[in-house]
Amino acid sequence: MIKKIVFSLIFVVSGSIFSQDAIVSELHIEGLKRTKESFIRRLVKVKPGSVYDSVRIATDIARLKRLAGIANADATTTKSEDKNYVVTYKIEENFTIIPGFNIATDNNGEFAFRLSLFEFNLLGRNQILGGFYQRDVFDSYGGYWEAPYLFTNKLGFGINYKNLVSQEPVFFEDNTVNYKFDSRALEANILYEFDFHNRAEIGINISNETYDFIEGDLPVGIPSRLTADKVSYRGEYEYNNIDIDYQYVSGFRSLLDVRFVTGGEGLLNDFFIGRNDFEYFKRVGDKGNWANRLRLGFASNDDTPFAPFAVDNQLNIRGTGNTIDRGTAAIVLNTEYRHTLYEKGWFVVQSNVFLDTGTWRNPGGDLGELFDESTLRFYPGAGIRFIHKRIFNAVFRLDYGYGIGNDATNGIVFGIGQYF
Repeated sequence: MIKKIVFSLIFVVSGSIFSQDAIVSELHIEGLKRTKESFIRRLVKVKPGSVYDSVRIATDIARLKRLAGIANADATTTKSEDKNYVVTYKIEENFTIIPGFNIATDNNGEFAFRLSLFEFNLLGRNQILGGFYQRDVFDSYGGYWEAPYLFTNKLGFGINYKNLVSQEPVFFEDNTVNYKFDSRALEANILYEFDFHNRAEIGINISNETYDFIEGDLPVGIPSRLTADKVSYRGEYEYNNIDIDYQYVSGFRSLLDVRFVTGGEGLLNDFFIGRNDFEYFKRVGDKGNWANRLRLGFASNDDTPFAPFAVDNQLNIRGTGNTIDRGTAAIVLNTEYRHTLYEKGWFVVQSNVFLDTGTWRNPGGDLGELFDESTLRFYPGAGIRFIHKRIFNAVFRLDYGYGIGNDATNGIVFGIGQYF
């Protein structure tokens, strides 16, 4: 009897030993030049001594490819003599000190431009630091600092200051009035990453806004000067299941941004504003990419002509012009097919054909206007992109949108980065 018990114990112990999961005995990270290895090791989920998990490795690679400082990443695994695994992450870094130069036509019919300089991998830890200067009838400037993983591999912080001054058209039933809009705002945010797919931000924005009448036939009851000291409480939630392979993108992403603005009065009264972008990308063959964005927006200040949503070349409808209309709710769909025409080494030429369409609720209107064809804009078009694969966001785009319908326009839109 005792012999049977001893043999049973030996069988159980030996079975548990031989059935143990293989572990990651070593984790190597290769290819780093500016990015700190300690930052990468803190961020990834695979650790030396952890149980080997191919799904976790694939998740790490996808996470690394989302970082601004990394152009591409791959993993290799080998078995060590003790039957455990040696994992190697091979990383190809981006160049991340990026100057920017955008040109457009301002609301005065003259030349407008924006100069910027950003570092997207500050201190080798994928922090963002930069600023811009803009001339759009008037002078504007701003500065940003964001550190998504400042405190832990989940918790970060961001702060920015912007002094935006522009000529803003405000639309009434029979005419357009131009105001000088001056906004000075300081914003601070706490950033938190729940897991690989979900992250959130909460923050506060303190601003002073002023509208000063410039020209136009001012309607009765509309003041020539409006000013407000505002405090905005904002929240952002992102679900991200996007996979990036240089210029190719696949997967789904949802980004919700909500704000409650207090401190205003009269036509600049308190209001709620929310916007959600739904994005879907699909690879088509070896060289194609289908990209889609559905943008839904709603603001509670439905009776003010100083409406928050604008119809604009650079924001939503290519070919319309610069701030041609405003609304207090919006539905916008952008869909385009991107195709790689030429690729050699770091250089890519990509073409695209697109359709931008949207509808707005006019100030003082009801939500039924969103489904009224009188507010619908329909702009098909085509464009071209010149892409540097190893410089972050180095996509130089040129699009031509052609409007269909009454009072439609057409025009060229130039910018840096994919339109969405």
